[in-house]
Amino acid sequence: MALQVGDKIPHFSAKDNVGNDFNSESIIGKKVVVIYFYPKDNTPGCTAQACSFRDQYQDFKDLGAEVIGISSDSVTSHEKFIQKYKLPFVLLSDSDKKIRNLFGVKTNLFGLLPGRVTYVADRNGIIQMVFDSLSATKHIPKALEMIKKIV
Repeated sequence: MALQVGDKIPHFSAKDNVGNDFNSESIIGKKVVVIYFYPKDNTPGCTAQACSFRDQYQDFKDLGAEVIGISSDSVTSHEKFIQKYKLPFVLLSDSDKKIRNLFGVKTNLFGLLPGRVTYVADRNGIIQMVFDSLSATKHIPKALEMIKKIV
């Protein structure tokens, strides 16, 4: 079942883009967080989305929020993606799709494409917004708008 507004972000762990262990407890419940699931590194929509988050990253930081991107790409793929586009936030590798399944992120286009869903959670780790849309760049203003309401 997909996580919804009012649910608590579940505990998860994954490898980050440099191969370090990331534990959700290090950030969830401590600050506002944006977790966005995206289909694949270096594809047109995902690159546009990541670069939009990059371009407005300071706005997120100024509001006390952190951004985390998650896809099933490898640690190596994530690191190359970050270096190529100078992304200032962490990307997590969910190669076994455990985190995607934990959040209940569905596939799109008849199951062919991993879903693109953004979650905004408050300082208590409670989901305040779920935005599910293939339109890559609409996620950023929606997340910022919600964060401004909850900080």
